[in-house]
Amino acid sequence: MAQFKAMVLALVALFASSAFAVAPLVVKGADFVNSIDDTRFQIIGVAYQPGGSSGFDPASGVDPLSDASVCLRDAVLMQRLGVNAVRVYNLDPDLDHTDCANIFNAAGIYMILDVNSPLPNQSLNRGAPWESYSETYLERVFKVVQDFIVFNNTLGFFSGNEVINEDSVPQVPAYIRAVTRDIKDYIAAHSDRPVPVGYSAADVRPLLMGTFNYLSCSLSNETSSKIDFFGLNSYSWCGDATFESSGYDVLVSDFSNTTIPIFFSEYGCNNVSPRTFTEVPALYGPEMTGVFSGGLIYEYSEEPNNYGLVNLNSNGTASLLVDYDNLRKQYDDLDIASLEKANATATSLTPPECASSLLSGANFTQAYDIPARPDGVDDLIKNGVDGTSSASNEAVTDTKPTQTVYATNGQVITGLELNVLEWDQSNLPGNNTSGTTPASPSGSTASTSTSSGSTPSNTNAAPRADTIKFGSLLMGAAGVGMYLQL
Repeated sequence: MAQFKAMVLALVALFASSAFAVAPLVVKGADFVNSIDDTRFQIIGVAYQPGGSSGFDPASGVDPLSDASVCLRDAVLMQRLGVNAVRVYNLDPDLDHTDCANIFNAAGIYMILDVNSPLPNQSLNRGAPWESYSETYLERVFKVVQDFIVFNNTLGFFSGNEVINEDSVPQVPAYIRAVTRDIKDYIAAHSDRPVPVGYSAADVRPLLMGTFNYLSCSLSNETSSKIDFFGLNSYSWCGDATFESSGYDVLVSDFSNTTIPIFFSEYGCNNVSPRTFTEVPALYGPEMTGVFSGGLIYEYSEEPNNYGLVNLNSNGTASLLVDYDNLRKQYDDLDIASLEKANATATSLTPPECASSLLSGANFTQAYDIPARPDGVDDLIKNGVDGTSSASNEAVTDTKPTQTVYATNGQVITGLELNVLEWDQSNLPGNNTSGTTPASPSGSTASTSTSSGSTPSNTNAAPRADTIKFGSLLMGAAGVGMYLQL
């Protein structure tokens, strides 16, 4: 068996094109793991929703992953930053996402995708989830899933984002488990690999551990409703906070017995500006990596709430902000070798059995009765839904962005280019050093825009917690990767 695996790997190395830059990730216990070499994967990511949630408009014919030219520009800037994952909140399942997915794949960047949207009947109603949990709702969810399960670099799906909060009714957690079950059953029926499904929670401390325990425990009669990973939207580290003053020490203690991967699905408080991201060394340091699997900085594009790393200007140009440079410096100092070390203890963990003793908070039912599927959903899972994306991972040949990009000193960056990675590589800080920036002219003042028309579009930010809450090739390389897990 070992000799056969070595032979297959040799064939992959010989014949696989750059279209297969990343290997699918799998969940083993509390870690994300590379399906080929079993190295641990830590998320070094950003939230990516240009235009924000209010800018999501299916009638426009575009979404964050539908314009190849924009995706190439942003993938190059993210690769240069050191990013290996993006979270995308709102997607139109009727658009073709093939080109953008392939671009991020070539860059070695994984995608974590929300299946819901802010539009009516396209997410669970936290006040009456039984009204929104319908065949129509799930058909749209399955279309998002179908569009992206074909790509190696789809890391996973969020079945919900901050649905459980102080205003949610006690039945909501059971409906989140129901949606998780439905997505996982659809994936099992229509994908050649198990794509993980998780939940993104608000940092509301009185409800946090109850939420985590309810969604991650094991039910003997409902195996697929358990989440595979848990994201936390947390903004408790602001400015020059510390591991203790931010409450990160409490989070590590609270989640120390986790049996699934946990990461920050949003982080990066902007109460102190510009941000210097002093939480990055802590998150990827020895105090936290035994429990947390990294996180996603909020957010890539500058929106009215001022969390951006890059100004996406209305004329198509882009201007790097000081936060971009500050974050890049923090990523460049990470000890990548230590982050990738496998942990046999973490990968061998099994979830606890569901019990009422695991629950806390007034907004929780004490029962684990998962709602039955609406009429027609079983047929959707059995027969599948139509997807719009290509079933093949294609090579990327256009590697140079056409848009002008300005550095933080206001000068044009020349020579930007995507570094197309080889098979089984994900992006790491330092992988892309392209781009040359002239020094600022003598006597000039640094600026993030240099010409008329380069002001940002009037957009709104992607969804997040309303307030900062501390208490808040043969048969394809993908098939080979999954075989080697056996």
